[in-house]
Amino acid sequence: MVGSENIIIVLKGMLKGTAATYVSTLLFSLVLVVLISAQNTFGLFLFVCISLLLSIAFKQHLKLYYEASNKANKDYLTGLNNHGYFKELLDSELSVAREIEQPVCVAILDIDDFKKYNDLYGHIQGDQLLKKFGALIKKETEARNFIVARYGGEEFSIIMPNTSLNAALSFINHLRKTTNDTYFDGVEVLPYECLSFSAGIAEWEKETYNTSELLNKADMALYSAKDQGKNLVQIYNQHFDYTAQQSLNLEKDLDEAEQQLKIFLSKDVYTYRHSKRVYQYAVDFSNKLQLSINERKTLILGALVHDIGKIEIPRDILTKKGKLEPHEWDIMKKHVTWGKEIISTDKTHEDLIPLVELHHERYDGNGYPYGLKGNNIPKLARILCIIDSFDAMTTERPYQPTKTFEEAIVELRECAGKQFDSEFVELFIEMIESNFHFKECPEVLNQGAG
Repeated sequence: MVGSENIIIVLKGMLKGTAATYVSTLLFSLVLVVLISAQNTFGLFLFVCISLLLSIAFKQHLKLYYEASNKANKDYLTGLNNHGYFKELLDSELSVAREIEQPVCVAILDIDDFKKYNDLYGHIQGDQLLKKFGALIKKETEARNFIVARYGGEEFSIIMPNTSLNAALSFINHLRKTTNDTYFDGVEVLPYECLSFSAGIAEWEKETYNTSELLNKADMALYSAKDQGKNLVQIYNQHFDYTAQQSLNLEKDLDEAEQQLKIFLSKDVYTYRHSKRVYQYAVDFSNKLQLSINERKTLILGALVHDIGKIEIPRDILTKKGKLEPHEWDIMKKHVTWGKEIISTDKTHEDLIPLVELHHERYDGNGYPYGLKGNNIPKLARILCIIDSFDAMTTERPYQPTKTFEEAIVELRECAGKQFDSEFVELFIEMIESNFHFKECPEVLNQGAG
């Protein structure tokens, strides 16, 4: 939506003030054709004149285009990049980082107690504070070629290309101290008697799914800094429990997800039961892996709804006995895209999108829908691929023979490094063997996971 609005603004800027130029150029061109045919020398003179006019016209046109384009990408108050353009720039920087494997860090800054300042002095002075703070950030970042934007309200964001996490932390702390030491009108009424901000920093990693995931990490670190007393900078730590700040309730979310999942009951009982088993494996495996609370929640919820896109697949394909035809497989594979579309309608479940969309990617790059390879597949999607495949192998399904647990474990090992991430295969096998006591109860090897 933001991109469309920007294009409209640019087009309006291009057209505004140039219509007369285009009409004049057209008329001159018509006159030129007539005069060249009648007077060669005079026609040549007119050709030179028209060339100069065209040069001036196109220069004006280009100037207007750049002015309109720049206006569409800038925040009206601070003159910094706006939110929409910031995300485009971040996408671009992450593409470069993936290609040349250089670090990229993102920081989100939130001015502390800005609402109190606004309430005391009014929005006009509040806007002046935002403008001056924006100018301060711009000045401090220009020499380093960092990218700055007004993220929204009193929030600002900084992209730090080719910058390590420690260097990013050092810079943002320097910026925080500079802000504290700079006087702004009226800030003596604030708790620290100076202007301060809280900030969260996140570093791009190979397994980062998209810009939203990276920004979400920075946002969680920011609110951790807020909760610890403000005027602080926090780095995102995947092992830290951010659930206290976000009041996450796993049981409530699971109940809601299962209610959505029960739509399968009227169409495909197999998929519903499969999802419940994969969910249980995810609960057990997340404990073994000692994932953070946030990762554990995402894996468990993702396991429960990973096949939700199959609701769009015709019943005759879902329940077909025997091998699927190539065109039927093509339809079956679309369930990951349809699932992403369903999950995307609820912004609170954005973290589940990589698991729903990418659980059929293969470690060797031969999976679908994108053919991602290795650590370019998000970690939780690589884990879910193992869990999902194991249950698919060991339970009855219409178009594939069932394997024993022992046979499935052999296949997991054979496909480690190919279909599956070797790092997690042996750990999953250890969990299965421990939970089902293979050595003590070998007969359980011939039972399914139902």
